[in-house]
Amino acid sequence: RLARATQERPNALDLTGKQRRHLRALAHHLDPIVQLGKAGLTDGVVAAVDAALERHELVKVRLGTECPDDQGEVAGSLSERLRAEVAQTLGRTILLYRRHPKEPKIKLPTGDCSRAAAQGAPRIAGAPGPRHTCRSAGRSARR
Repeated sequence: RLARATQERPNALDLTGKQRRHLRALAHHLDPIVQLGKAGLTDGVVAAVDAALERHELVKVRLGTECPDDQGEVAGSLSERLRAEVAQTLGRTILLYRRHPKEPKIKLPTGDCSRAAAQGAPRIAGAPGPRHTCRSAGRSARR
Protein backbone atom coordinates (compact mmCIF):
# COMPACT_ATOMS: atom_id res chain seq x y z
CA ARG A 1 0.00 0.00 0.00
CA LEU A 2 2.81 2.41 0.89
CA ALA A 3 4.69 1.67 -2.33
CA ARG A 4 1.54 2.27 -4.36
CA ALA A 5 0.92 5.61 -2.65
CA THR A 6 4.50 6.69 -3.38
CA GLN A 7 4.12 5.68 -7.03
CA GLU A 8 0.88 7.63 -7.35
CA ARG A 9 2.41 10.70 -5.68
CA PRO A 10 6.12 10.75 -6.55
CA ASN A 11 6.73 14.02 -4.65
CA ALA A 12 5.02 12.73 -1.50
CA LEU A 13 6.80 13.26 1.80
CA ASP A 14 6.52 10.14 3.95
CA LEU A 15 6.29 11.34 7.53
CA THR A 16 7.92 9.30 10.26
CA GLY A 17 6.20 8.62 13.55
CA LYS A 18 8.36 11.22 15.28
CA GLN A 19 7.44 13.84 12.68
CA ARG A 20 3.72 13.03 12.97
CA ARG A 21 3.96 13.33 16.76
CA HIS A 22 5.68 16.72 16.39
CA LEU A 23 2.96 17.96 14.02
CA ARG A 24 0.19 16.74 16.35
CA ALA A 25 1.82 18.63 19.23
CA LEU A 26 2.01 21.82 17.15
CA ALA A 27 -1.62 21.46 16.05
CA HIS A 28 -3.02 20.72 19.50
CA HIS A 29 -4.03 24.33 20.16
CA LEU A 30 -5.14 25.10 16.58
CA ASP A 31 -8.78 25.54 15.65
CA PRO A 32 -10.11 24.06 12.39
CA ILE A 33 -9.62 26.55 9.56
CA VAL A 34 -11.92 24.84 7.04
CA GLN A 35 -15.20 23.08 7.81
CA LEU A 36 -17.12 20.77 5.50
CA GLY A 37 -20.89 21.03 5.56
CA LYS A 38 -23.80 19.27 3.90
CA ALA A 39 -22.33 19.81 0.40
CA GLY A 40 -19.33 17.66 1.35
CA LEU A 41 -16.00 17.93 -0.42
CA THR A 42 -16.38 20.48 -3.22
CA ASP A 43 -13.90 22.32 -5.42
CA GLY A 44 -14.39 25.40 -3.27
CA VAL A 45 -13.43 23.48 -0.14
CA VAL A 46 -10.35 22.06 -1.87
CA ALA A 47 -9.34 25.58 -2.95
CA ALA A 48 -9.82 26.88 0.60
CA VAL A 49 -7.70 24.08 2.09
CA ASP A 50 -5.04 24.67 -0.60
CA ALA A 51 -4.87 28.38 0.28
CA ALA A 52 -4.70 27.56 4.01
CA LEU A 53 -1.88 25.06 3.46
CA GLU A 54 0.02 27.60 1.38
CA ARG A 55 -0.23 30.11 4.20
CA HIS A 56 0.06 27.94 7.33
CA GLU A 57 1.62 24.55 6.27
CA LEU A 58 -0.39 22.80 9.02
CA VAL A 59 -4.18 22.88 8.79
CA LYS A 60 -7.07 21.30 10.67
CA VAL A 61 -10.14 20.44 8.61
CA ARG A 62 -13.39 19.65 10.42
CA LEU A 63 -16.18 17.52 8.96
CA GLY A 64 -19.55 18.75 10.17
CA THR A 65 -22.13 16.26 11.41
CA GLU A 66 -24.20 16.86 8.28
CA CYS A 67 -21.27 16.11 5.92
CA PRO A 68 -22.22 13.12 3.74
CA ASP A 69 -18.62 12.09 2.97
CA ASP A 70 -16.58 9.57 4.93
CA GLN A 71 -13.69 11.00 6.93
CA GLY A 72 -11.16 8.55 5.44
CA GLU A 73 -12.25 9.29 1.88
CA VAL A 74 -12.05 13.05 2.45
CA ALA A 75 -8.58 12.74 4.01
CA GLY A 76 -7.32 10.60 1.13
CA SER A 77 -8.85 12.83 -1.52
CA LEU A 78 -7.44 16.03 0.00
CA SER A 79 -4.04 14.39 0.41
CA GLU A 80 -3.91 13.34 -3.24
CA ARG A 81 -5.38 16.49 -4.76
CA LEU A 82 -3.26 18.89 -2.70
CA ARG A 83 -0.03 16.86 -2.44
CA ALA A 84 -0.29 17.06 1.35
CA GLU A 85 0.31 14.52 4.07
CA VAL A 86 -2.35 13.42 6.54
CA ALA A 87 -0.64 13.83 9.91
CA GLN A 88 -3.67 12.66 11.91
CA THR A 89 -7.34 11.82 11.68
CA LEU A 90 -9.17 12.04 14.96
CA GLY A 91 -12.93 11.83 15.12
CA ARG A 92 -14.28 14.22 12.51
CA THR A 93 -11.05 16.25 12.35
CA ILE A 94 -8.27 15.84 9.78
CA LEU A 95 -4.79 17.30 10.24
CA LEU A 96 -2.99 18.07 6.97
CA TYR A 97 0.64 19.11 6.44
CA ARG A 98 2.34 20.41 3.32
CA ARG A 99 5.81 21.95 3.47
CA HIS A 100 6.04 25.40 1.90
CA PRO A 101 8.28 25.09 -1.19
CA LYS A 102 10.20 28.35 -0.66
CA GLU A 103 9.83 29.46 2.96
CA PRO A 104 9.04 26.56 5.31
CA LYS A 105 7.82 27.69 8.74
CA ILE A 106 7.78 24.29 10.44
CA LYS A 107 11.03 22.41 11.02
CA LEU A 108 10.40 18.68 11.27
CA PRO A 109 12.58 16.52 13.53
CA THR A 110 14.98 14.24 11.67
CA GLY A 111 17.43 11.46 12.41
CA ASP A 112 18.06 9.04 15.22
CA CYS A 113 18.73 10.33 18.73
CA SER A 114 21.27 7.60 19.44
CA ARG A 115 24.81 9.02 19.43
CA ALA A 116 26.39 5.58 19.12
CA ALA A 117 24.29 4.82 16.04
CA ALA A 118 25.13 8.20 14.57
CA GLN A 119 28.87 7.67 15.12
CA GLY A 120 28.75 4.13 13.75
CA ALA A 121 30.09 2.55 16.96
CA PRO A 122 29.65 -1.22 17.15
CA ARG A 123 27.22 -2.49 19.76
CA ILE A 124 28.42 -5.28 22.08
CA ALA A 125 25.71 -7.80 22.95
CA GLY A 126 24.80 -7.79 26.64
CA ALA A 127 26.82 -4.66 27.44
CA PRO A 128 25.01 -1.57 28.64
CA GLY A 129 24.87 1.21 26.10
CA PRO A 130 26.24 4.70 26.56
CA ARG A 131 24.35 7.22 28.64
CA HIS A 132 23.21 10.28 26.77
CA THR A 133 20.51 12.87 26.85
CA CYS A 134 17.97 12.21 24.14
CA ARG A 135 16.98 15.66 22.92
CA SER A 136 13.77 14.47 21.31
CA ALA A 137 12.51 12.95 24.56
CA GLY A 138 14.11 15.54 26.82
CA ARG A 139 15.33 13.02 29.38
CA SER A 140 18.33 10.86 30.11
CA ALA A 141 18.18 7.39 28.60
CA ARG A 142 20.32 4.26 28.66
CA ARG A 143 20.93 2.80 25.22
